[in-house]
Amino acid sequence: MKVRTMRCITIGILAIIVSISGSLSAGVGLELNSLSVYAAEVSDEQEAVQSEQADTSAEDKLAEITKMVANKRINRYIEQMDADELQKTMEMFEVMELIKYAHINDVSESTMLSGAIKGEVEALGDPYSAYMDAKTYKNWMLSLGGSFSGVGLTLELKDKVLCVVAPIEGTPGEKAGIISGDQIIKINGQETKNMTVEEAVSKIRGPKDTEVVLTVKRGEKVQDYTLVRTTIQLKTVSGKMLDHHIGYLQIAMFNGETAGQFAQKFNEMEKQGMRGLLLDLRNNPGGLLNASVEIAKFLVPKGPVVSVINKNEKKVTYTSDLPAVKYPLVVLVNGGSASASEILAGAVQDTSAGTLLGTKTFGKGTVQQIFPLADGAAVKLTIAKYYTPKDRFIHGVGIQPDIIIENPKPEKGKKVNDLQKDKALEVLKEKVK
Repeated sequence: MKVRTMRCITIGILAIIVSISGSLSAGVGLELNSLSVYAAEVSDEQEAVQSEQADTSAEDKLAEITKMVANKRINRYIEQMDADELQKTMEMFEVMELIKYAHINDVSESTMLSGAIKGEVEALGDPYSAYMDAKTYKNWMLSLGGSFSGVGLTLELKDKVLCVVAPIEGTPGEKAGIISGDQIIKINGQETKNMTVEEAVSKIRGPKDTEVVLTVKRGEKVQDYTLVRTTIQLKTVSGKMLDHHIGYLQIAMFNGETAGQFAQKFNEMEKQGMRGLLLDLRNNPGGLLNASVEIAKFLVPKGPVVSVINKNEKKVTYTSDLPAVKYPLVVLVNGGSASASEILAGAVQDTSAGTLLGTKTFGKGTVQQIFPLADGAAVKLTIAKYYTPKDRFIHGVGIQPDIIIENPKPEKGKKVNDLQKDKALEVLKEKVK
């Protein structure tokens, strides 16, 4: 039994080395290659290595020092465990041994460890935190760029159910008639129960011109949609000048390019004599917090835009320096307006910078951060909550617009009148007279 227990602990230590190496590489802002932070801790060991292996390569020395650093961190980690935590850790690796010994299928230790890490994150009970293996993380990063191959649906977990936040305009998902609020219950026949958003997205995306079958539930109706993947171009800001010198700007999502694109369009419209602005955030699933703050600086008067509070109650408030609101403003929102969209909409509403019109927003009031790991995988964790200028926490609640207007349900092949946009233009025309 002692031999088996020691083997479990040894496997555990090796596993923790892998995990800690990942956190050193990026998650906490440290670099393994330099190791400067830990130089003092391992100076004696470094000297021993150098004296005994003077003829070894620089790479071998670095590997040996890295191992020593990891061992020291592991020792500290184990010392901080209480008896129950240590017992659970030992049990996890004992189960690994049992699987290798008794299970009918051969499973690598790497696969089991990945499953264990995924289980750690899932134990949080947070639908916005997730472990992404190397393939899933790579696909996720590609989606932040200018294009990717897929069907154009933005997804989130709501009450542990995979839901469509919004379809991207002009994509296979939108053309097929999939709408905000639809539940994706199967992907190619595989149930999405217990599937993370990142896993679902990875399965839905794929090579251009290939098919994916989504089983969609809307109310009590369940229907299969066979969609052909295509290249999705992410054009985040579009717009034009409408009658009565009313500028119309639509933001599809908030990524690294959005604030710059918005500034360019906004300045162009000012030169054209803009007298009022209609900002369309409908079906905008959000994105980067900083992008929404930068756009708010064009619209929201001097003062707070959003406050972010982490687990240690540290509060960071992002502000606008705009002397005063420059133009009458109406912001369109709906159930597909989430996250960074709600930051911007909440700031506009709380500061009376404009009028919100449409239907209640999605209700996501938390902030996530990505922590890359050493093997190409990554962990996404919820690190903070955000609050509107009037200290509203809208998570799970959403934002109720000032003017509630429902649009007719879209039907495939039929053009639907945009009653929300029509009403917004009516409101603005009164204000720019």
